[in-house]
Amino acid sequence: MNTGVKIGITGACALVLAAGGIGAYNVVNGLTSDATDGETRAGSGFDSSALSTAPPSDDKAIELARAFLDDWADQHLQGAADATDAPGTAAPALTGYTRGLHLKKLAFSRVEAARPSTATPGATKVTFDVTAQVTGGTWRYSSALAVLQSRNGQAAVHWNNSVLYPGLGAGQSLTAGKLPLDPNTAKVVASDGKTELASFPSLRDIAATIRKNAEPTGGSGGTGVAVVDPGGAGGRTLHAFTKERAPAIRTTIEAPLQTVAEEAVKDSHLQEKPAGAVALDWRNGHILAVAHTGPDGDIAINGIKSPGSTMKIITSAALFDQAGLTANSPAPCTDSVMANSQLFHNDPGVRPNPGATLTQAFTVSCNTSFIKEGFHHLVHDGDASALHEEAVNVFGMGSWSIGGGVATTDPSIPPDVQGGDQAAQFIGQGKVTATPLFMASVAATVRNVGFNQPVILPDQHQQRAPRPISATTAGYLQTMMRSVATSGTAAPRLGGLEGVGAKTGTAEEGDHTNGWLTAYDSRVAVAALVEGGRSGVDSAGYVVRRLLTAR
Repeated sequence: MNTGVKIGITGACALVLAAGGIGAYNVVNGLTSDATDGETRAGSGFDSSALSTAPPSDDKAIELARAFLDDWADQHLQGAADATDAPGTAAPALTGYTRGLHLKKLAFSRVEAARPSTATPGATKVTFDVTAQVTGGTWRYSSALAVLQSRNGQAAVHWNNSVLYPGLGAGQSLTAGKLPLDPNTAKVVASDGKTELASFPSLRDIAATIRKNAEPTGGSGGTGVAVVDPGGAGGRTLHAFTKERAPAIRTTIEAPLQTVAEEAVKDSHLQEKPAGAVALDWRNGHILAVAHTGPDGDIAINGIKSPGSTMKIITSAALFDQAGLTANSPAPCTDSVMANSQLFHNDPGVRPNPGATLTQAFTVSCNTSFIKEGFHHLVHDGDASALHEEAVNVFGMGSWSIGGGVATTDPSIPPDVQGGDQAAQFIGQGKVTATPLFMASVAATVRNVGFNQPVILPDQHQQRAPRPISATTAGYLQTMMRSVATSGTAAPRLGGLEGVGAKTGTAEEGDHTNGWLTAYDSRVAVAALVEGGRSGVDSAGYVVRRLLTAR
């Protein structure tokens, strides 16, 4: 993290001197840049063109150093500069020190010869401690200087900016006062304004991205001493008198629910399988929790997988809106069905029911019912784009920006599927892909009777769905999803929970299956994916239950 800051100088301050400093030679005088009339300067006669190879003695170096520091402490700045080997450079630098720090009092102590200087060959190093009363407080630090002598025996302080402060470079200066806010210290916090997102393992990358891209608010700079680079560019803080109050970027994350989500994706029933979960406030689309495990990154918002039978929510909506069916329309459940020369079967345990209604088929998740009805009512002359249109127009499928530059992977229901995929799409297989984020939004749209695009920043723009879900369609879906939770495929995990609607899903992927479950209650809509889950209820079901019962 870059701790450099640009410093603002806050007003003028009268310079006040008090007696003290290094022994008896720190004398009270009026502050001036001029040397005392008739006084012989310590550096008089020093010849920088004829330097001695022998360093001055310790006593000689200390004597000159004390004279230099005495003038500096008493603000005889030209006199101090004349004791150096570069008076024309030292004088404005010493004046800049006084003005930049709004110096009130300066004293030196522990003036000691250290050893021959390694930084300046032929010089004797003298160390000293500095106590400077500046705007904001008292600043203490240790510094050093080098004393040279010429062949005529005269000595001088070797001038460079590090005499003012160790490591201070050419052209740099010091200042004291109010420090501006450092944007790199901004905290990304949950909706409570306190809990940092980076404290949650699943949100560390998200927090880092938001910090880079979102504008923080609030906060206040501290006070202290800092370096200013040439031209006034930001340098670094050397000492803080008062700490800054970091600005914050508030998100929609609900800290207690995020804590539960972090634990839920590690539920022991999952046997360490990769999992991802999202929870939304279905009333406004605010993302309340995002959690994930596994080696492939954040599968909660980027795990693009076939969603299996959770897609039957959108399929049912398309049958209601585009084919005029109702929740009680016939939807016979057979062992198998042929569509476009491809044979489809039900999952194990689904019993045939020739007299099933659409609600009953949905409750037990009968694949053949939805393939038959979808293919018959929603595919016309080879055009199988109806499911895509329903997902886009009613459920807002598209490219979402959830805020803060956080990337999410878009779901996909291609409008131009061919062959067996024309039927497979109705049960969330084939070329259909989704994320837990999208499927949580699907459940939220049903419960809210309207689409609110998910966002993680409360002021993020939310795109609208071209067509609101009808109250009739939402009512049918709520009845059907409630049946799944109370007596259908989700009942083993969600049965008995008040006001819950749900849909399970099991999707085939290569040599394994993935478990899905999306649900809502009176407060949140959630979705979970477990890679390698043998069924939705026996994998994702454990995650979803913990989220719905968190209070």
